[in-house]
Amino acid sequence: MRRYSRALMLCTVFAVFSGFYVYSKLLNSDASLGGNHGPKRSFIPAGASRGAADKTGPKNIRWYNRYIMRQRGQVEAGGGGGSVQSGPKPPMHLAVVACGDRLKETLVMIKSAVLFSVKRLDLHIFAEDQLHASFIEALESWPGFIRSRFKYTVYPISFPSENAAEWKKLFKPCASQRLFLPLILKDVDSIVYVDSDILFLQPVDRLWAFLSRFNSSQLAAMAPEHEEPRIAWYNRFARHPFYGRTGINSGVMLMNMTRMRSVFFKNDMTSVGLRWEELLMPLLQKYKLNITWGDQDLLNIIFHHNPETLLEFPCRWNYRPDHCIYGSNCASAEEDGVYILHGNRGVYHDHKQPAFRAVYEAIQKFSFGTDPVTSLLDPLEEELLKTTHTYCGKSHALFTKNLASSLANANRKSPGGR
Repeated sequence: MRRYSRALMLCTVFAVFSGFYVYSKLLNSDASLGGNHGPKRSFIPAGASRGAADKTGPKNIRWYNRYIMRQRGQVEAGGGGGSVQSGPKPPMHLAVVACGDRLKETLVMIKSAVLFSVKRLDLHIFAEDQLHASFIEALESWPGFIRSRFKYTVYPISFPSENAAEWKKLFKPCASQRLFLPLILKDVDSIVYVDSDILFLQPVDRLWAFLSRFNSSQLAAMAPEHEEPRIAWYNRFARHPFYGRTGINSGVMLMNMTRMRSVFFKNDMTSVGLRWEELLMPLLQKYKLNITWGDQDLLNIIFHHNPETLLEFPCRWNYRPDHCIYGSNCASAEEDGVYILHGNRGVYHDHKQPAFRAVYEAIQKFSFGTDPVTSLLDPLEEELLKTTHTYCGKSHALFTKNLASSLANANRKSPGGR
């Protein structure tokens, strides 16, 4: 009996000393982890309460690891700011051709595009050599806060060398340059081409958005030449094929040039499709005695044979004197106002259509940095009231219907705006 008592006492003493040993090891382990920085702190994700972290942490170690990795990635990407920094949005590309006396008119067009647009613009200006210095001087003189909204490149007029003279004199000087944009700007995916007599009354962004509406076959977008067949030109006078019921007007042309460079176009010259660069010269040779409006007629012929590749946008995106000179006949402008004004026939520079001229002069005279409402919209509305003796003047409210909202956007980006 005495032996059992001694054995029990020894076991008890051994158990006590073993417990002290284990406890001392655990204490030393905690001290080495915590160092001299105070008590050990548990990791608690942002937005979670401490109680939730204590309960779920040990059971969800993979979730913790994913969270920690995500946080590290955000810090590294944001330079320590703790949030993901998105890169700059890709710019919108805008092209124009200027020859002869079109310098000032082109600058007013660019002014309207820059004034209203939200995203940054890349301008591609094709001009005769003697105009290059004037373009650069004018654009560099604009205020810095305006210059920050766009960059520009001035290019020489360029046609295929073997037929350069023939292309240059087609219709108006240099107008057919637009046909060769896909071949010259090979690194540009999509672009808006506009004539120099265009004025934007809405952001270019809204026109650019039509690219997202293209189906898998479409590669360009334009507005019809006319809305009313009884006064349309192509269906009454054209001596060549044309698109749709009344043809298309190429003064405002949205292009996916990547698709244009890769598609084989159906035509009435060969039984096989031709690429864009293979199509243009044979088309001109076949129809040059039958076309009146130069490159626009060639585009009508191309899209007559390939209608599935074209998207039509409403006439409010290419509003011309033809839409009001015989009474209002642009339904989309009647409903939503004019988005782009096209002053063809020289109406910005004569007195035949004073409503068009009033818009041009209002934008031309506007000074960057001033209040666009009191410096542009109010004087314009006052001048438009003087034009109501003309048919287009009677529709003057369409010109300013959405202009106030566009100007509000422009004002927010000025130094005094938000």
